[in-house]
Amino acid sequence: MSKQDDLLEGEMSEVSEPADIYAAVEETAQLLDVPCSRDKVQPALAAFGDGLADGHIVFSMATGERYKGELAFDFTVPTAAGDPYAIALSNGLVEETDHPIRTLFSDVRGRCPVDSYGVDYGIVGGFKKTYVSFPLGELQGLSRLTGIPSMPRALAEHAGFFASHGLDDRVSAIAIDYAHRTWNVYFSGLPAEFIEPETVLSVLRTFGLPEPSERMMEFIRTSFAMYTTFGWDSSKAERICFSARSSDPTALPARYEPQIAKFARNAPYTYTGERVLTYAGALSPSEEFYKLASFYQKTSKLSDRVRPAT
Repeated sequence: MSKQDDLLEGEMSEVSEPADIYAAVEETAQLLDVPCSRDKVQPALAAFGDGLADGHIVFSMATGERYKGELAFDFTVPTAAGDPYAIALSNGLVEETDHPIRTLFSDVRGRCPVDSYGVDYGIVGGFKKTYVSFPLGELQGLSRLTGIPSMPRALAEHAGFFASHGLDDRVSAIAIDYAHRTWNVYFSGLPAEFIEPETVLSVLRTFGLPEPSERMMEFIRTSFAMYTTFGWDSSKAERICFSARSSDPTALPARYEPQIAKFARNAPYTYTGERVLTYAGALSPSEEFYKLASFYQKTSKLSDRVRPAT
């Protein structure tokens, strides 16, 4: 086990009560000048509060136009609790949908080993996504996932391309955005050759995305994971995002994004040792932007989706 893994899997967080979590959400929102309402956040804490003491809680922000004025807090949900969307539905956080996207979560968890579930909740926009995360020691292969009945066709159409670049058997999670009818496939442990500039440019051309700026390419070459966002009825990629984990609040892209630097230095956290940060660079047809996730609470079973290639 590496020194970095020792850091992540060693000390436990202090256990946070819902009141502590809300205070931390409010403090973090103030860093970003994002409005924070107890009426908006408290229902989520009430719905999922029983599992938060033993879960991972992450605050995240992004620089893209779509994300201005928003702060997300992501958290894991114990598998014993069941479908996070169903929990949100029963607590009035979302409305039921008859769209086929509704069956993807149950189909994935019924056919794949699952480490944890997760929720992406915006303090302004409310409930956004659910995640199904696979065990890091048992990442999933493309053939199993493309065989799931409700899996959108984009994965099967691009499976050969992903496999040709060494990404088969490296899928660490699937995320589902019910409101936008989009979904993400996460690949962990990118091969070193995958993040070489020539390969990156080839990947982006394949998905119809523009070439990255010089500073984005510099960041991509530090990344360990990637996820692609697809719509439901199209095989066209809406975004590709590259991620890297760090404890350095001055790492790329904080060097040239003041808001990210401020967030990286000051977001609250409960555990001892260095702060755990996940930086990301995202590319869409219309823009490139950056994200930062800061772990507020982590446990000895930390299971993020950003790991070096092994």
